[in-house]
Amino acid sequence: MAKLQTFSLNVDEMINDFFEGCRAYGIVTNFKNYKFCWYINKMLGYDFRLNTDIEIITSKKNRQYFFPVYQYNIQNSAVTHYLYDNSFDGEYLIPEFKHIDFLWLMKGEYYIDEEACNEIIEIVRSTKEVQMISEIDVDKLSSKAHLIF
Repeated sequence: MAKLQTFSLNVDEMINDFFEGCRAYGIVTNFKNYKFCWYINKMLGYDFRLNTDIEIITSKKNRQYFFPVYQYNIQNSAVTHYLYDNSFDGEYLIPEFKHIDFLWLMKGEYYIDEEACNEIIEIVRSTKEVQMISEIDVDKLSSKAHLIF
């Protein structure tokens, strides 16, 4: 009879790999998710689109909560932007930041360059509909595993 093998998943390593080479920003705005993406697309020339394949679904108290994720890949580069909607029907994807409407995750080596990030952030901050945009240290997020799809 064949011997049964067991495998274990190293969750910490998976989380570290996912967030390697990224920057995260919390955004407070009056915009709904679709309108905020339209605004970003218009201001920065991006093409954020809803990606239903990576939508975050959580369950709590026998109920499901759906957190849309918008994605934009910069052509001819390894840079990807993810825009997470932080709230759905009174629940939060990142409970420690309930005041944040969106989390913008920028992945790729390009975003180690602080000057490039600051330029993007200043453009977003320049509108009256964005009350706040602030960098978030992903390593200090207790619920960062919620962001992995």
